[in-house]
Amino acid sequence: MSTQNILAILALAGALTACSAKAPAGAPATLAGAESSQPGSTSAATPATAPGAALGERIYNGNCLACHQQSGVGIPGVYPSLSASPVVLGDPAELALWVIKGIRPRSMPAGRYSTQMLQFGWMKPVDAAALFSYLRSNFGNSAAPVDADTVAKALGQ
Repeated sequence: MSTQNILAILALAGALTACSAKAPAGAPATLAGAESSQPGSTSAATPATAPGAALGERIYNGNCLACHQQSGVGIPGVYPSLSASPVVLGDPAELALWVIKGIRPRSMPAGRYSTQMLQFGWMKPVDAAALFSYLRSNFGNSAAPVDADTVAKALGQ
């Protein structure tokens, strides 16, 4: 078994452990007890203090951290870095389609990583917007927050 496969298995095991420890049976890890911001709400706050920032961080920690790591740098050759990522910093609609439906963004070259991104089809637009805003304002990134309406429109909702 290759080192990459072992790292992938360990990361997945960590993600499953995190999910089972935080959520009741059948609930996504980050939505257990989490409060969502109101859909369509807007704020002049900076991304780090925007409504939903805590929700975005909880979603990341419960669902993304095992693969992309606490620092967001991922595991080279296995899981991509989120820092300065053209997918994270690019079109929020493409990011939504990638994370929720598995539709690869044009800005992502095919075949670069040996693993496949999990699809988060359970995620509501308000939760996805909080996560994307968190990604776009952390790990050295500095991009505008994403609102739930943008995500909903991208998903055809």
